[in-house]
Amino acid sequence: MNKSPSLLDALIPIVLLIVMMGSAVYFFGDSSSYGPNQVALLIAMGITAIIAIKNGYTWSEIEQIIVKGISMSLGACLILLAVGSLIGTWMLAGTVPTLIYYGLELLNPSYFYAATCLICAIVALSIGSSWTTAATVGVALMGIATGMDLSPAITAGAVISGAYFGDKVSPLSETTNLAPAVAGTDLFEHIKYMLWTTIPSFVIALILFLVLGLSEDITQSSDRIADMQSLLSSSFSLGLHLLVPLFVLLALAIKKMPAFPAVFIGALLGGLWAVLFQSDVVMSMGSEGVHSAITALTVVWTAMFDGVSFSTPDENLNSLLSRGGMSSMLNTIWLIICAMAFGAVLEGTGLLKRVVNAVLKGAHSAGAMVSRTIFTCIGTNLITADQYMAIVMPGRMYKEEFEMRGLDQLNLSRSLEDGGTLTSPLIPWNTCGAYMHGVLMVHPLQYLFYAFFNVINPILAIIYAYVGIKILRITPPKLKTV
Repeated sequence: MNKSPSLLDALIPIVLLIVMMGSAVYFFGDSSSYGPNQVALLIAMGITAIIAIKNGYTWSEIEQIIVKGISMSLGACLILLAVGSLIGTWMLAGTVPTLIYYGLELLNPSYFYAATCLICAIVALSIGSSWTTAATVGVALMGIATGMDLSPAITAGAVISGAYFGDKVSPLSETTNLAPAVAGTDLFEHIKYMLWTTIPSFVIALILFLVLGLSEDITQSSDRIADMQSLLSSSFSLGLHLLVPLFVLLALAIKKMPAFPAVFIGALLGGLWAVLFQSDVVMSMGSEGVHSAITALTVVWTAMFDGVSFSTPDENLNSLLSRGGMSSMLNTIWLIICAMAFGAVLEGTGLLKRVVNAVLKGAHSAGAMVSRTIFTCIGTNLITADQYMAIVMPGRMYKEEFEMRGLDQLNLSRSLEDGGTLTSPLIPWNTCGAYMHGVLMVHPLQYLFYAFFNVINPILAIIYAYVGIKILRITPPKLKTV
């Protein structure tokens, strides 16, 4: 029979992981996610397994827990591979270069950050996916920032702020449906209740992005923009027809087609568009003396699994356009698998629940309950590396506790999103943080303090709870006896 873990048992692997992760960042800096973090996670998993064996678990049971945990992330891994292919073919087809070209035409550096945040918010609200928004419009906006010589870190923060605002309040979003399902609340009541913390946080974020944009030195931006547009137009055949793959993908997302097939169809359509409209670019990447049809097939095929590489007089443009392919996502998948393995053992052997119970002890007021729920979601994001786990686990554990304390479950469902959904892209080894790093090419530790919406919203939610703003209570007949 398995023995219940002690609090010391539960804290040992968590504290050691924090120490190892901190050491990885200290010794390896931005490269910590390219191997050092993975090693730290596997060592922490091994330590957790040893503690579990001490408490009566067999290695066979632990192995099953690991396999189950990793299997939960396979859907995300498939999406990552499809996104890598999509980026590669959309670069080759001129879809992303066209977005960059017209974006440089329309956007002004002085309000670029705020506009980036707003554009991503509208797209994510329409399709219900922060990941798809970042991989499409977000990638293009990062390119526009390069053209204007603006900060990649601030731009990434604006992309993520907007994408997660739209994702959070969209009824098409998975997390927006998951949180009320776990808490036992109505979807649209949940969205309506979230607006009290979400709208003010988003407005504050927009103001901060506007202030940052107004403080930018734009004296040389016009020349830089003209040079970038000239290079893009000389390297690609540009036109609005090249945006068709983007509109098709957005339409599939709005129709609620699952992410993996929708993104992969977008990638295949990008490959077709490359053959039809960028024949010169495609032929230039092939081998001499090879039939044109074979060249087109192999170049598109290569773009899907290994990305594309361009050579222009501008090194910044080269680094922006030369990317994509499934291979570019393999490190992110490596990180996700290691993180999910550790989180699965910690959760499956009862160690995480032991920590959560200790955290909840003594929480009686609404402020204490909401703040501890949000911190538990953040901790779950840190430990299990998955935003869905950060919603489901605290939701299951705290559902009865909220009811016993006379708090409506809408308080719980809102807190799950405030703490679970929004903080996931801020953690380098979390599935969302790793994904955003792989797509936007900016490390989470660089954009962390510029993802204003994601940082402000949880803080504002805690302040609301302690002050008593929009805290719903249930009538005494619904209360359970302790």
